[in-house]
This record gives sequence, C-alpha cells and structure tokens, in this order.
Amino acid sequence: MKLKTYSGILIILLVILSCIGSGCVSSSGKSAVNNVEMQTITDGLGREVTVPVAPEKIICQGPGALRYICYLGAQDKVVGVEDIELRKDENRRPYAIANPQFQNMPLIGEYRGNTDPEKIVAVDPDVIFWTYVQSADDADELQAKTGIPVIALNYGDLGVYRDDMYHSLRIMAEVMEKEERGEEVIEFFDMTIEDLGSRTEDIPEEEKASVYVGGIAYRGPHGFQSTEPSYPPFELINAKNVASSLGTEHADVSKEAIIEWDPEIIFVDLSTYQTTPSAVDELKTDPAYTSLTAVKNGEVYGVVPYNWYTTNHGSVLAAAYYSGEVIYPDRFQNIDAAEKADEIYVFLFGEPAYEAMNSGFSAGFGQIELNE
Repeated sequence: MKLKTYSGILIILLVILSCIGSGCVSSSGKSAVNNVEMQTITDGLGREVTVPVAPEKIICQGPGALRYICYLGAQDKVVGVEDIELRKDENRRPYAIANPQFQNMPLIGEYRGNTDPEKIVAVDPDVIFWTYVQSADDADELQAKTGIPVIALNYGDLGVYRDDMYHSLRIMAEVMEKEERGEEVIEFFDMTIEDLGSRTEDIPEEEKASVYVGGIAYRGPHGFQSTEPSYPPFELINAKNVASSLGTEHADVSKEAIIEWDPEIIFVDLSTYQTTPSAVDELKTDPAYTSLTAVKNGEVYGVVPYNWYTTNHGSVLAAAYYSGEVIYPDRFQNIDAAEKADEIYVFLFGEPAYEAMNSGFSAGFGQIELNE
C-alpha cells in the first residue's frame, strides 16, 4: 500500500512540474508555455491565434498596421519595419514624423505587406500584426513559414467601416495590454466625429456651397481629375460634394464632368505636388479649368492629404475641420485648422506633426494663389 501511495504522490508531482515547465491553464484563465503567459484571441479574419500576453517584441506589416500601434502607444515594442519606414526625411505620415527611430530599424521586407519571412525571423518578434491580408490562408502561410503568431486585421475607416477599425484597435490593445488607451482612442474619434457633424447637420442642402476636391492621392500622387466621391472630410461635415453621385470608390473623372459641375469651392489634395503636372499646374494653365467659377473667384484651397500608406485618420479629421472653416466659416469660427491638426496629432502620437507635413507636401492648409 505504501508503494502505491508513494507512486501516486510521484505522479502528482510530475504533473505539477510538467505544468510549470510547459503549459497549463493559470488561475487567470490564460495559459503558460515555457513560463511565458499566453492567451488565445480571435483576429479580424476569425482565426484563433495563441500569442504571448503583452509581447515584448512585435512587427507590423501592411498599410496602417504600424499607425495603429502608435495610436496605442506601443511603438517601443516594434523591432523591425517595412522599407517605407526607412525613407529619410519624407515627412508625409504623422506617425512616422513622431517616431523617427523607425528610420533606423532592421528591415523586414517591402511595404504593402510584401515582407520577407527570413528577415522577419531574423528580428525574432513574438507577434506579427498584419493589415490588408488577402485571406486567412495567407496569414496561416506566413505563420507556418516563420513560426510566429500572425494576427490578421481589417483596417476599416471613419465611415461605414468604423466598426472594423475599432475592432482592430481593440484586438491590438488586448494583445498589448493597452485596453485603456484603446478605449481612449475610440472615444476620441467618436467625440471628434460628433463635433464635426453637429456643426453642420442642420444646414439645408440648398443653402450649401457646392465643392470638389481634386488631386487625391491613390497609391501615389495624381492630377486634378483624381477625386473621392465619398471624400471623408466632406462626409464628416455634410458638405455638398459634386462628385458624390459617382459612388464610394476612388474615381478619375472627366474634364467635361468637372466643367458641368462647376463647383463653387475647390480643394486640392496637396499630395499632388509630388507629380508633374500637379493639379495646381493644371488649374493654372488648362483653359478647361481656368474658366471654372471657383478658379475665377479665387476659391481654391489646399488641404493636407489623408491617404498616404492608407488612411491617416487624424489627417481626415484635420482636413474636415479646415474644409469646414472654408465652407461654413460661421460654424467653424472658433477653429484654427493648423492648431486643431496638431491637437489631433499630439493626442494620437504624442507629438505635433503639422509643420513637418507642410514640408513633406510643399504646402499646408490655405488658399492657393493661381495667378502667381
């Protein structure tokens, strides 16, 4: 009997030692593997992924993934970056302006998610965050190649896909143990969007000036015919966008359509200065455009781009405040657009970025002189 009793005690001790060394559920409901606390989360594609709790080393691949980590204040955990982050003094993405250390980090591969599994393994991250993943199979394949957990995320936007954006922020916040900051960011966006909409929601459509925005960046800079029928800054302030009937996707409209619309106010996305001829060049020299009412009346304004390595939500808000200041001056008379932009960037990234953006895009908010 004693032999059986001792054998039973020995088995129990071995089980306890095994749990301590390799993997048992903890009292918190999470698990431990090799003394590392783990948790299983469901990512944006519905995949269950087991990751370390509050990982010390991460990478972000795909448009905007690194931006979201910066929103959460977890950029100090990043150990490698895509090649777009290594471009010196570009000054076109506020999260990068606020975090110049990214320019000196190890390379994990090309941007837009075209990373190199070998380079990823070399920086030895605990977790990979990946936006704009084409399929769950792609995420599974990268995870299999690297042996590193891959969390797939839907980037979302401030419009109809705002829930996707917030869901991704909450997933990242849960993994990084930044839940409080995640909720602060979500509340900030909700409150700012509410403020913008409430300023203009009671204005009858027939009393609004017609507006158009040209030169919109879309996978790079473009000329004046490049526009957004659902341009987010206009949507947030209920502006009367003459191109809105074209749907929700990016559009390259004809000159004939612009002439027919003849908007009362024109905005130019300042990313256009990165191409030749720019939208501003076209407005100065093309007879089709010089005859437009807005051009003849000097109602042409530059607006900071929001679409640079996908949507910079902070710049969407900043551009919405500036657009409101131009279109509805009586409703935005307490707003200084440049100050408001930095207020937004400081909340999101901890640093002002407006002046650096001006440098990166050759101009900032303001009226564009076409007769110089």
